[in-house]
Amino acid sequence: MNKRRFSLSEKQLGYVMVAPSLVLIAVIVLWPIALSFWNSLFDYRLNDPALSQRTLGSEVNLERYADNYDFVNMTMDELLQSSINDETTTAVSDIEEGLNERHETFLSTSEHEEKYEEVLETVQSHYAVKDESLKYVSIDEELKEEYSTYLTSESDRLASLSNEQSGEAARLLSELSGQMKLMESSFMKENFVGLSNYTSYFQESRLWQSIGVTSLFTVVSVFFELILGLAIALLINRAFIGRGAVRASVLIPWAIPTAVSAMIWKFLYDGQSGVIAHYFEQLGFIQDAGQLLTTSAGAIFSVIFSDVWKTTPYMALLLLAGLQTIPHQLYESAQVDGANAWHRFYKITLPMLKSTILVALLFRTLDAFRVFDLIYVLTGGGPANATEAVSVYAYKILFAQQNFGAGSALSVVVFICVAIISTLFIRFIGSDLFSGKVKG
Repeated sequence: MNKRRFSLSEKQLGYVMVAPSLVLIAVIVLWPIALSFWNSLFDYRLNDPALSQRTLGSEVNLERYADNYDFVNMTMDELLQSSINDETTTAVSDIEEGLNERHETFLSTSEHEEKYEEVLETVQSHYAVKDESLKYVSIDEELKEEYSTYLTSESDRLASLSNEQSGEAARLLSELSGQMKLMESSFMKENFVGLSNYTSYFQESRLWQSIGVTSLFTVVSVFFELILGLAIALLINRAFIGRGAVRASVLIPWAIPTAVSAMIWKFLYDGQSGVIAHYFEQLGFIQDAGQLLTTSAGAIFSVIFSDVWKTTPYMALLLLAGLQTIPHQLYESAQVDGANAWHRFYKITLPMLKSTILVALLFRTLDAFRVFDLIYVLTGGGPANATEAVSVYAYKILFAQQNFGAGSALSVVVFICVAIISTLFIRFIGSDLFSGKVKG
């Protein structure tokens, strides 16, 4: 019996060897992006109980419903046993009857009743319901609307009655009104909105302003970091006494955490006691020391200046590594042939350093476009959103406002911008680098 022998071509073997890396990239990089895109398709808000879950249909948060229904019944019993007038007693009894009727209608299916009993037992034991299929159940849209409207109207009615009472009765009526509002929040709204978050943002001037601020910050800061970084790299690449100490001291700004350096510069820019603000005023760069953080031009200059100070050493380190790969014999031969310092730099250093410059530019451009901590700590995006980068804008929507749907849409926009920048580098600037060719 002949055994068939399977063999892989060199190309197929290469795919097999890189497959684990591709899976790892998909899990670590693509999955969070896919999840953010999925969230962006919903009006998903943690600060609104009715929108705190991604729902494609009418659903009820059974944990919240069971908990509040239990409290509503206890408060009603306590209220009916207290000293209230006949009119209030009749009103509360009518509300109790209507509530129980709708509750029984909601639990008319055996599945809902079984889940409700299980959830109620868990809640009364002071445990959280972790099973999503148990915590959220579907409900008929018509019943949900009618039940929700009833709870809202009767809650307002109880609040009105509490204003007519005093003492314990007023407290119980007000408490019951609040509990019914909480109970109403257990009815989840269908919040699938498709691409509405994107269309609304693309029509919003604040997004385009934040993209403009981010682009300005990226272009200007990376430009000066490249120029200054190359100058520093050329300097510390020379042999001189104390070169090791100079190299170590140059890296200090980069070694400081960004949030810490932002706090340092915030004190230095302060109009009252800031040293930098004081000397800039003395040298005539600004008219008043308070302009650095309180005006649009001053704030964007302050952010860029701080970033250049911190990140130039990183650029210098990358370029220094490239300089040390250039054979010293090339410079000696050029010098023998009569080439001056400028010709040696232009004809030897720049062409041989091209790949390193491209890598440094790519890394720094992507990093600068995603800037967050420096701006957030230094200016908070102000004044009047003058320094609000896209990442800062996304943070405010996503975490400060707890609007996960709209915030996730902004996160996807940041990802798309970064992907476009990477593609442009690879396609138009870094083609020689990624193909392994360097033009001399």
